[in-house]
Amino acid sequence: MAVSVGFISLGCPKNTVDSERMLALLGQAGLVLSADPDAADVVIVNTCGFIESARQEALETLSAAVEQKRRGQVGKVIAAGCLAQRMGSAMHEAVDGIDAIVGLGQRDQIAEIVQQVIQQQGVPMYLEAAQAPIHDDRTRMRITPTHWSYLRVSEGCNRNCTFCTIPSIRGNFISKSMDVVVSEARELVENGARELILIAQDTIYYGRDIGLKNGLVQLLQRLEKIDGLDWIRVMYLYPASVDDAFIECMARSDKVVPYVDMPVQHINNAILRAMRRSDTRERTMKVIEKFRAAIPEITLRTTVMVGFPGETEEAFDELLAFMDWAQFDMLGGFTYQRETGTPAFDLPDQVPEELKRRRYEQVMLTQQRIAIEKNRDRIGRTMEVIVDVLGDASYGTGRSAGQAPEIDSVCLIENLTAQTGDIVKARITGIDDYDLVVQQLS
Repeated sequence: MAVSVGFISLGCPKNTVDSERMLALLGQAGLVLSADPDAADVVIVNTCGFIESARQEALETLSAAVEQKRRGQVGKVIAAGCLAQRMGSAMHEAVDGIDAIVGLGQRDQIAEIVQQVIQQQGVPMYLEAAQAPIHDDRTRMRITPTHWSYLRVSEGCNRNCTFCTIPSIRGNFISKSMDVVVSEARELVENGARELILIAQDTIYYGRDIGLKNGLVQLLQRLEKIDGLDWIRVMYLYPASVDDAFIECMARSDKVVPYVDMPVQHINNAILRAMRRSDTRERTMKVIEKFRAAIPEITLRTTVMVGFPGETEEAFDELLAFMDWAQFDMLGGFTYQRETGTPAFDLPDQVPEELKRRRYEQVMLTQQRIAIEKNRDRIGRTMEVIVDVLGDASYGTGRSAGQAPEIDSVCLIENLTAQTGDIVKARITGIDDYDLVVQQLS
């Protein structure tokens, strides 16, 4: 009988791409992909290991799968992904009963590993991996909606920020071949994607490791030529590396949406130095001014961290003042978490948890005020909206060019006659907290 495989995907968009590729490989091998991971011969959990909360989610998910295995509801349990790479064989101790631990380097052997696990009797497997290679992500079984997809352009990161575990998990920055990226993009568009979302740990660095000048700009110019592709969205731009060539490319493009996701983390120069960030307050503010001068309608998104070791009240007040100046359309905030193995773990002047929490709340309240004021100013404007979900009657949800899927607000569409994946003209008629209420015009 065919082996059934249940699959649980956790973590970031890069994990989503890995999950989609593994699902395709499993299907190509003749394994049955089960819609119910609670009753399968093999359950695979593609884990995230970036921060403590993600690790806990992964370990709890694995523990639940192992408990179902003990009850006879599932057969075998496999841990894959970033946490498997980070913890290695220690994961067997953290969750007793896992049948195999699969590092990032073994992603493309997942079907063979499942077959091995099915045949083994009681001997857990650990497949040690060096740095994850730059995988070829072509041929995926999509778990995002058909009309948009993530397009990964690189693996790893060279930045070595003192708070971050990514280089130790995914290794140094490696660009994917431009020909392969373009081929994958064409494949995704042929399968229905109208919006491609470029992802990497440091997208603006694309091509530099293989000797390309303005590699990201060159890639975008090739992607623009793909028929049927309407929107190209670029995520994860490192502020210090944004240059005039990229800004000019975005300004003149009909397909690269005027949306910038540029995680600044902080604005105080002393904190940035302690984080080993090569950007500065002055440089970041100049980049923002350049974007707004070149593209007045641009949407700016960022993330900031509060409670990093040594963050004084003055440094935190500087961050709040910067937020008021920058007027980000979208902002994600989080508190610093001590991560074993990172340089920041042993820094002096660790900020108490309660103070971190209060500062986080101040940041989010400040951003809430800014975002709602900006949304109110948008009432009456017209824009294009891509339809994501059809609701009852003539209602649905979608996104403007200034809203990325899964992380940003949405458009609540009234008078909707279009279908999922269509791009329509709409007028903004109101707001619902962070979301925009719009009416379809055409």
